[in-house]
Amino acid sequence: MAQVFDVAAYILAAAGPMTTMKLQKLCYYAQGWSLAWDEVPLFPEPIGAWASGPVVPALHDKHRGRFNLEPGDIAGDPEALTAEQRDTVDAVLEAYGGLTGHQLSLKTHEEIPWLRAHDRQDTGGADITVSLDDMQEFFSGLAAQQ
Repeated sequence: MAQVFDVAAYILAAAGPMTTMKLQKLCYYAQGWSLAWDEVPLFPEPIGAWASGPVVPALHDKHRGRFNLEPGDIAGDPEALTAEQRDTVDAVLEAYGGLTGHQLSLKTHEEIPWLRAHDRQDTGGADITVSLDDMQEFFSGLAAQQ
């Protein structure tokens, strides 16, 4: 299975420079659509329900303190993705790549997977992960509407 770093490296290579927020949200959408279309996760790393929307903490640790990223800034292997996985990510880039990180963040705040996870946050602000089951249900529902 590909790692989130492989997906991020592929996204940066395919789409060029972008903000860290945009990269995080594109990885989230790639995971969601992989669950809907391919019925398997694209990467194993959990996605947190952060205030800014879905964030993969392992990826965040690699770009902490940065605002913009260039191709090559995330050490991952784009070749680790199968042809089917690249097709999924390419479709995500076509559908969401024209949006800014802020627009993508606002979009995620209206969607069930983040809302459910965010609602599970305890009053101490402990990080809660976005459920893969919620993601698969939500994105499969979107796919059925197309």
